[in-house]
Amino acid sequence: MSDWRTWPQAELERQYDARGTVPDIAAELQAYRDASTPMYELTPCWRDVAYGQGPDETLDLFPVAGRPEAPLLVFIHGGYWRALHSQDSVFMAQQFTSHGVAVASINYTLAPQATLAHIVAQCQRAVTWLLKDAQPHGISPQQTVLAGSSAGAHLAAMLLAPAWQVQSQLPSQSLRGGVLLSGLYDLAPVQRCLPNTWLKMSVEEAKDLSPIHQLPDPRLPLYVTVAEHDTDAFKRQSKDFAEACSTQGNRVIWHEALQRNHFNIVRDWMDPQSHLFQSTMALLRD
Repeated sequence: MSDWRTWPQAELERQYDARGTVPDIAAELQAYRDASTPMYELTPCWRDVAYGQGPDETLDLFPVAGRPEAPLLVFIHGGYWRALHSQDSVFMAQQFTSHGVAVASINYTLAPQATLAHIVAQCQRAVTWLLKDAQPHGISPQQTVLAGSSAGAHLAAMLLAPAWQVQSQLPSQSLRGGVLLSGLYDLAPVQRCLPNTWLKMSVEEAKDLSPIHQLPDPRLPLYVTVAEHDTDAFKRQSKDFAEACSTQGNRVIWHEALQRNHFNIVRDWMDPQSHLFQSTMALLRD
């Protein structure tokens, strides 16, 4: 790919228009809700647990029945930081809990009501609560994998960076790895196109909030994946991040999911035979 700075504005917009890669975005988002809603009836759940003081600072936690210290998958939803809710994002709960893994889905305030820096801070508070205070709810803080899709992958990658974990006095080496799907890791081009109408980032803020400039602890293994039908720019973002992490010493599995788009790739967690599910379980067991 050529440098995005040389692209006409129309091409930059096209490359960062995730919704434009599918014929019916409403159907894709409805599929999340339709698959998530039954989880609250099929699987035990601590619902709307407060991790902070704000009205949007809640999470849903699905424990494993009969297992008081289960490994934990923490999922942060996407939606370009301006759409969706944690309760649209629990479609994987039954599949993981049936395999002995608890699931937490984090909610956060959406842009433009919140700045991106505020959203990152909210997700930090959520993970801090899970690792410090959630053990009575049936999880093992020492066996936690962070995951996210699209904008959620950006947020998960920001939380994999070690500096804030030290400042928050998190238990040492609590995080076992990261699962990042079709994410955004360098926000410089995002700052120059449509999403910045709701993010309102300066050039400096875009740099400060880019995971490519604050990589995970080199000891953390990562699974970085894209969909076959993602745009070249989304694929390049993930590839560059994976290569940067690998260069510094992270063990990185890179995967391109064939016959998947930017939105349905994450629903592969519902299939126990999928590459995504198997690779996530491998990190949790590692």
